[in-house]
Formats: sequence, C-alpha cells, structure tokens
Amino acid sequence: MNIPYAIVKGKARLGSIVHQKTETALCLTSVKNEDKMEFSKIVEAVKANFNDKFDEYRRQWGGGIMGTKSQAKTKAKEKLMAKEAAQRLT
Repeated sequence: MNIPYAIVKGKARLGSIVHQKTETALCLTSVKNEDKMEFSKIVEAVKANFNDKFDEYRRQWGGGIMGTKSQAKTKAKEKLMAKEAAQRLT
C-alpha cells in the first residue's frame, strides 16, 4: 500500500502534535499548503527509516538462541526420540 508510517518514542510526543497530554496513534488527513514542503521532507525521512528498512529489520529480529528451559525441553525430546528409535530397531 506504500503508506508511510513511523514509530514514535513516547505517547507524549504524539500528544504534543494534537495538543493533548498523550496520544497513542495519529493519522494526518490533510496538510496546509504552507506546510507541504516540510511535510514532504518528513514523509521521505519516514519512508527511508521505516518502510524501506522493514525487511532488513525483520531478518535481524531474534537470534535463534533458546533460553535454558527451552534448551532442556529440546534436549529431553531429542533423548526420547533417540530412545524410541533404538526400540524400533530391536
């Protein structure tokens, strides 16, 4: 859909735009003619920092390292599978 979006740190920063204490989401529907140049710069920055880098961030998320509990469960499952495979052979 190619809609520019940005994740802003803190609800108070969004609230300052709409003159409220805090705001969780903000959608701009119209822009004054005198502000269009500044708005287009913001849109380009947002697209460069969020929309275009989505796939890059998605690939880096996580690390493939399981916690100790998950490692123990996986090890126990593997041990059980090996035991069952040994019983099938005999």
